[in-house]
Amino acid sequence: MTIQQPFNTIPPHLLTLADYQQQAQKHMPDSHWAYLESGAMHEVSLKDNQQQFDKIHIRPRVLKDLSGGNTQFEMFGQSYPHPIFLAPIGHQALFHPDAELATALAAEVLQSNLILSTFTTTDLRALNADNPFKWFQLYWQGGREKSLQLVKLSEQHHYKAIVITVDSPHKGIRDTERKANFQLPPDMPHPHTKTFLMAENLSPEQHPVFDGLMQLAPTWQDIAWLAQQTALPIVLKGVSHPDDAKLAMEHGVKGLIISNHGGRVLDTCISPLTALERIKAVVPHDYPLLIDGGIRRGTDVFKAIALGAHAVLIGRPYIYGLATAGALGVAHVIRTLKEEFEITMALAGTARISDISMAHIEVQSH
Repeated sequence: MTIQQPFNTIPPHLLTLADYQQQAQKHMPDSHWAYLESGAMHEVSLKDNQQQFDKIHIRPRVLKDLSGGNTQFEMFGQSYPHPIFLAPIGHQALFHPDAELATALAAEVLQSNLILSTFTTTDLRALNADNPFKWFQLYWQGGREKSLQLVKLSEQHHYKAIVITVDSPHKGIRDTERKANFQLPPDMPHPHTKTFLMAENLSPEQHPVFDGLMQLAPTWQDIAWLAQQTALPIVLKGVSHPDDAKLAMEHGVKGLIISNHGGRVLDTCISPLTALERIKAVVPHDYPLLIDGGIRRGTDVFKAIALGAHAVLIGRPYIYGLATAGALGVAHVIRTLKEEFEITMALAGTARISDISMAHIEVQSH
């Protein structure tokens, strides 16, 4: 199949995020598509992440005065224009030559908070320092010193929070990706991770997983230490268990991104919405909770917020936009989802984020 070049304008047939998913495949090699779309093992969690929203129905209220309505909300003392954030995704040069620069431009124009991955192919210093809507995602660098260096660099370039991914200390077993023989190009730049962490010098009696890569991952003590080294709020990404949510608060974590890594790491992991309900019950009402996984329509955003999320993250959908039409495609994906969410809010009788509650949804019994 001939790989199509990215569009310079948005064709009229691209109306939904699902349309972008179908189109994006035409703009990249099959192996890159397999990498983007694959989930772990049988891909049960990958499917559940989207299907979880079908189990929730909206209960709209009518005849409400919605004058002055908006999608603004506050978190960490900062006002955000809307709750649609861009999840950290590495290696974006796989999908478009402008990579993270295109994503960042679109995010800034649409005022969508961007979370830049440690595995960015674009230096974090290349993004507009004056854009107030950007966080940096940290993969622990095997030790405190190297990890802190990236945090301090983020501080210097005005990133507003540090997101530490904690649910993937070891890569998931992704059959679809392996069967496509996906390999990262050897010359792909990774300015903040020169080499991938490898366990070295293991003795024969040591296990390559438990005594190897898992020993390079952070512990709760590392998280508490890092929280003391920076004034930026520390957010953990990949928390699913309420006991871990309580431990996070005890160790200085200021917010959580509830996620199963897009179904890419541990298959049959609990779905983010289910985890959100359980974590919401053990944290203070105003403790920032974000949810990542399966958002494809504005109604999904509404349901997540009704269940207690302060904001949502999208991942694959904006990469579909990036592959299809660069910055223009990413911007159109964000705008499409934002408009769907605004219309959903209006039709449900909610003028503001704070109006959305459990009273507006009905969860089907499993």
